Amino acid sequence: MQATKLIGIVLIIAGALGLVYGGFSYTKETTAAKIGPLELKVDEQKDVNVPVWAGIAAIVAGGLLLVVGGKRG
Repeated sequence: MQATKLIGIVLIIAGALGLVYGGFSYTKETTAAKIGPLELKVDEQKDVNVPVWAGIAAIVAGGLLLVVGGKRG
């Protein structure tokens, strides 16, 4: 029961953050060239957009888990 409520709360928070920020970015280090012992590394910034429907779906799923988790207990 507690795990269901916890997952529901996490989903609601993640969905709200997805709606507020609309996405996130991260940096990925890649090797551009390797010649013998020398390596040329490049940092690439990647953007990930979170669709609005995914944020809403996470909030709805979290709410359902809270309701179902509360009725079982």
